[in-house]
Amino acid sequence: MLSVVRVHLPSEIPIVGCEITPYVLLRRPDGAVSTDDVPETAPADGQFMRYRWYRIQSDRKVPICSVHPMEQATIQCLGCLKSKIPVAKSYHCSAKCFSDAWQHHKVLHERASSSLNENGAEEEELFGRFGSGGSGVLSTTGSGSLSNFGQSPGVNNGPMPLYPSGTDKNSGETWFEVGRSRTYTPTADDIGHALKFECVAVDAEKRSPVGPPTSIMTSRVIPAPTPTPRRLIQVNGDVLGHLDLDSQTSSLGTFTVLSYNILADAYATSDAYSYCPTWALSWTYRRQNLLREIIGYHADIICLQEVQLNHFEDFFAPELDKHGYQALYKKRTTEVYSGNPMAIDGCATFSAGTNFHMLKNMRYSNFQVEFNKAAQSLTDAIIPAAQKRVALSRLIKDNIALIAVLEAKFGNHGTENPGKRQLLCVANTHINVHQDLKDVKLWEVHTLLKGLEKIAVSADIPMLVCGDLTQPLGGASPHGLLAVGKTPLEFLRPPSKLNHQLPLVSAYSSFARMVGVGYDLEHQRRRMDPGTNEPIFTNCTRDFTGTVDYIFTPVADSLTVESLLELLDEESLRKDTALPSPEWSSDHIALLAEFRCKPRIRR
Repeated sequence: MLSVVRVHLPSEIPIVGCEITPYVLLRRPDGAVSTDDVPETAPADGQFMRYRWYRIQSDRKVPICSVHPMEQATIQCLGCLKSKIPVAKSYHCSAKCFSDAWQHHKVLHERASSSLNENGAEEEELFGRFGSGGSGVLSTTGSGSLSNFGQSPGVNNGPMPLYPSGTDKNSGETWFEVGRSRTYTPTADDIGHALKFECVAVDAEKRSPVGPPTSIMTSRVIPAPTPTPRRLIQVNGDVLGHLDLDSQTSSLGTFTVLSYNILADAYATSDAYSYCPTWALSWTYRRQNLLREIIGYHADIICLQEVQLNHFEDFFAPELDKHGYQALYKKRTTEVYSGNPMAIDGCATFSAGTNFHMLKNMRYSNFQVEFNKAAQSLTDAIIPAAQKRVALSRLIKDNIALIAVLEAKFGNHGTENPGKRQLLCVANTHINVHQDLKDVKLWEVHTLLKGLEKIAVSADIPMLVCGDLTQPLGGASPHGLLAVGKTPLEFLRPPSKLNHQLPLVSAYSSFARMVGVGYDLEHQRRRMDPGTNEPIFTNCTRDFTGTVDYIFTPVADSLTVESLLELLDEESLRKDTALPSPEWSSDHIALLAEFRCKPRIRR
């Protein structure tokens, strides 16, 4: 007989938009125990599994604390309501909760005031639109005054589901059937309510249950935490301000580039990030939160690092394809890696088909750098045979770089005018090497730059280098090699220098060159290191805070930086200890730059 051995949930806390897939262990009629499903279309000895999801809903609707989503809200910030800040952000579970969160919470009010004062009108914030319960519209400033409430209107005001299943007379709870498959994705209608998952074996002929059902309850559904939206700050021009990406996507000759280490699921363990709630570390939650963030930036070019092969194939490639993106992917090599072949991570580059076309018929249109192969060539050329094994063990780290050549469709430049072409070369890499092996890290960056030099000489096109260099600033560093063009290698004997002929500058150093005064400028200056002209951090964990992520652009006037995505404030992140957190699903922050391209005519 088909029966259920055990059922449990990957997380007790269901979140809106995050699919729930219960673990169901079955004993099949032949006695075998397996997690494989037995659907109605393929019964086992005349029996199959039937699944149901129910929302358990009482007459009393419960608002949820915006800081502690497991707690019921008892007070509400009236300033948020006056400022048209999403209502879910106005709830707090206690006066102490509100007081402790005030430094972060008041930013919402400051943003509202800034939006009105600088633009004279309401505007929608960056990525405050996708997949959240409320928009990010801010209009006027509000105070921090509070309202106490008991039976206040809840955040769940959606229509009732289609299948009411009964009422418990003792508790006053009503069960509504909301799903009839093994998996379920909570909706906004479920916020504040518990869910029940039920499974039972069914006789295929009689259509009746075989034995009692097995069920399990969740805690109350919570809305997906939504961080304060990040804005695009103009850095090139006479007027400082923040821009709405939706309103500037067609500007002649401009495009945006996003670089983001998304934190591979294989590395997102509770041991490494014990301060992050387990549910917020789960891939089912993080993937939706990351996608919402990435899509919301509306970037023309997206460079992602630490993208697992299975997540690229099953999630990012198909999801971004829905939004018109073409994709390239390169996984890390496996000479050192010994884990699951599908869980190995790599780099993924996406380009928006509306503004760019990935070339596939040029010599360097899809150029992949495998540093292991370069290490083999290097040792074959200069290392004595007796020392080769030791040298290779030091150099081989499985790192890669992905280089794409794109053709822009700016105005008249593109496929409509095949005689005129504006090309762009974008390198995407993750130099993941232990801090003790600085010389190896430098050598890998140098190898990448030498490959880009060959492309530059043959094609004479602008270059962008994006990625995670995994080393803070200072001394002989990849940043120094990229930005200065040379760096010493004291660790080699005899001492030598690495150099290249690609003059590059970090796009975010443009913040350091901003002049004037204003709300945006003041806040960005506080988040820049005056000694390096780089962000104070792009990677923020409990044990490390520093800058390891960059977007490098040519020093020449072929590209100019127009705008930059604002940097995050460390203090606001520390309210959750560090990254990742329920709001931000990577331990890195995303970098985004808008460039203006001065078209080059090619015939």
